[in-house]
Amino acid sequence: MATKVSKKLQQAIDSLVINDVYLKASQAQCADGFDPKFANEEEGLLIQQMHTLRKTEVVKIEDNGELLRIYMSLGVRWIVAEDDVEQPDIKAFIEGDFIAEYQFNGQLDQACFDEFASKNASYHVWPYWREFLSAQCERMRLPRVVLPAVQFCKHEDAPSHR
Repeated sequence: MATKVSKKLQQAIDSLVINDVYLKASQAQCADGFDPKFANEEEGLLIQQMHTLRKTEVVKIEDNGELLRIYMSLGVRWIVAEDDVEQPDIKAFIEGDFIAEYQFNGQLDQACFDEFASKNASYHVWPYWREFLSAQCERMRLPRVVLPAVQFCKHEDAPSHR
């Protein structure tokens, strides 16, 4: 069943052209005493994901129109969840802050930008996150996380899960 696209979203899709996607910042860490090479299923490691839309901004570029920048934070953490503890025991995490840039000429209002950012930009960022996460898992010898080609959690407007 096809999802109906709103007028604002369609305006944005018609006007915005992907220009770049890049990693702005990253963090990755294993907890003291956690050896990922020997982590096994008996430890009860669970994986939690983060997918947060941080902000959007319009940047003027010389003689070439404007850029829309969409900032997203994505992350994965390996935890041991305990029923009687409020906060999980975080064994490791990998996070990345990405920027997706779109060139456009013409007028779009903030509602168009917001809808595009929340419903479309993740499609452009996801492959970069997927590759980054896979490479970091390998480098850190963390249990592999194989993300599907496309999968989106609901965006959160909350701080990082650390």
